[in-house]
Amino acid sequence: MDRLIYTAMTGASHTLQQQASVSQNLANTNTPGFRASIDAFRAVPLVGEGLATRTFVVDSTAGTDFTPGVMQTTGRELDVAIDGQGWIAVEDANGKEAYTRNGSLKVLPDGILQTSNGMNVMGDAGPITIPPDTEVTIAKDGTISTVPSGTQASQVVVVGRIKLTNPPENQLVRGEDAVFRTLDGNPAEADANVTVVSGSLEGSNVNTVEAMVNMITLARQFDMQMKMLQTADNNAKQAGTLLSISG
Repeated sequence: MDRLIYTAMTGASHTLQQQASVSQNLANTNTPGFRASIDAFRAVPLVGEGLATRTFVVDSTAGTDFTPGVMQTTGRELDVAIDGQGWIAVEDANGKEAYTRNGSLKVLPDGILQTSNGMNVMGDAGPITIPPDTEVTIAKDGTISTVPSGTQASQVVVVGRIKLTNPPENQLVRGEDAVFRTLDGNPAEADANVTVVSGSLEGSNVNTVEAMVNMITLARQFDMQMKMLQTADNNAKQAGTLLSISG
């Protein structure tokens, strides 16, 4: 009896965790450059004396779907999309380097260049600063040039270059903040072969219909596991009644 309860209990618990992962995917269907996470259930044996036949269910993140999203033209000068493979280097909340495909950029009042979710964009020498009252142009290689507003284009000033990298996908791990980091925690080298398209954004690669179907399936699985727990409880009560009668 306890084997049924343990399996159903862990199954229900990890179904809720997988629902949270699918919910995150759904919540980021409109986030530029978002990469959907892939989850799977697996059975793990319970180790211990007299427990060799028991298993419990865990939810494991099988990986990330690195399929490129659809590129959309915006015409906005601070929008960039990675053309093919590669990543934009950013600075996370802990001051460490991380990687994203979100090329929707903005400039803070103090001139710091950030992604739309508030992470500093990294250049060759750290975060990039944009001078005030300037028009910005981002070249194919990530070089950022500015021209003072209302002046001739001959007064172009290069203020920095976005760090573009291309570490192997199997060496990247997703953080809770939805950006990626290298497995060893060391910054990836800049890759001159990575290019961007200015005035465009890469959409999220989340398949909304598939994610909704997964949510319905997981909800049904949770209901089934809860019914198994109720069945085990009823069986235990009936067994107790029979034992009391026979006694």
